[in-house]
Amino acid sequence: MKIVAVLLCIVLFFEALYCFLVFTKIEPIKDLRDAFIETALSTMSHQWLAEAFLPKYMVEDLRAKDLYLRQKQAEHNSSRPTPTESVETTEQPVSESVEPTEPNVDAAEEAFYELFWEISRTSFEEYLEDHPETLDNGWEGIYINEAGLYDEGTSIYTQQGEQVLAIDVPNKLLLVRVSGTGYLGVLAIGKNPAQLRCEASEGIGYYGQTLGEIVENSGGVIGMTASGFYDPDGNGSGGIIAGYAMCEGTPYGVHYGDTGYKRIELASDNRFYICNSNTETTPDTTDAVEFSPALIIDGELMVGGFYDWNGINPRAAIGQSEYGEILMLIIEGRQVGRSIGTDTETCAKILMKHKGYTAINLDGGTSAVMYYHGEYVTRCSNRAIDSRLLPNAWVYGNYEEN
Repeated sequence: MKIVAVLLCIVLFFEALYCFLVFTKIEPIKDLRDAFIETALSTMSHQWLAEAFLPKYMVEDLRAKDLYLRQKQAEHNSSRPTPTESVETTEQPVSESVEPTEPNVDAAEEAFYELFWEISRTSFEEYLEDHPETLDNGWEGIYINEAGLYDEGTSIYTQQGEQVLAIDVPNKLLLVRVSGTGYLGVLAIGKNPAQLRCEASEGIGYYGQTLGEIVENSGGVIGMTASGFYDPDGNGSGGIIAGYAMCEGTPYGVHYGDTGYKRIELASDNRFYICNSNTETTPDTTDAVEFSPALIIDGELMVGGFYDWNGINPRAAIGQSEYGEILMLIIEGRQVGRSIGTDTETCAKILMKHKGYTAINLDGGTSAVMYYHGEYVTRCSNRAIDSRLLPNAWVYGNYEEN
């Protein structure tokens, strides 16, 4: 009887705990509960976790909230110049610049710091003292790559406090480590927007390829996931795009018709613009991808606060700074002890720290990976693979400019 009584007490305790966690209105616990539901609903194969352990009305409330958010997003689109207008790019700040009247100022050195304005000059000078060979090919030939999965990064930091992983002057690329409570990722900053394009897999429409294969086949330097794809029961071949995409002028798929889905378009002026997915692609678009939600439109934060997509997941986002730089962000996830993942607001704020002006959330989860100079620099959430088969990818570098 004592054993039965103890077991009964244990069962009653867990029942009481379950009722408290599920029905309490204490804000921090409620927020975590909502995040759990949104995280489950935003996956293809784990939605049952929300529906099996929580009351149906709570799940439906979150679905209704998602619809409301999408309807609100439909009201916001990028302002675009007319065909007779030109787009002005804000002048980049100079990183801890030296007065031009100071003697012995190296023009190539100053051009480097102007291009990579984010870099802390003090930390870079200390790095050069320890690694003088960095300048063997001059300031224009600097190439530092400590971004690999088994590399520790450099002792160089940005003015935003991030560890620098790679500086690639020939390709005008900077890779930095982004991290926070529960998440780890990589932000790549491409200084030449004319070097970006959306590359289709060789078997698009039938089968996909890994990110590394797409980048290597296209001759690119760095790449990240782009479109989502039809993925029944998590076993999709990666060939059939979900929504619409344009890869170097060639259209694929069918526009999302649901309210609130967005499209990010790369135009011939090398600028990103965000519009509703159920509108026609503008004639000057060269590359495009559809997903949701928009993170930043015309410098304004589109996510955050009480109304938010706050599921904790591996994330992918792409955007552009007010200086015209391409911002490519991957947040790893579903890896206990390394990175669980994060929400869309955190991604948006990371990009805002780098003067993000336009940005959209892309297909995350297992698809969220980044590949640079022949190796993956972020871990796939499925540790058994480096990359899922993808229909296309955003690729930067080694592109013949028109």
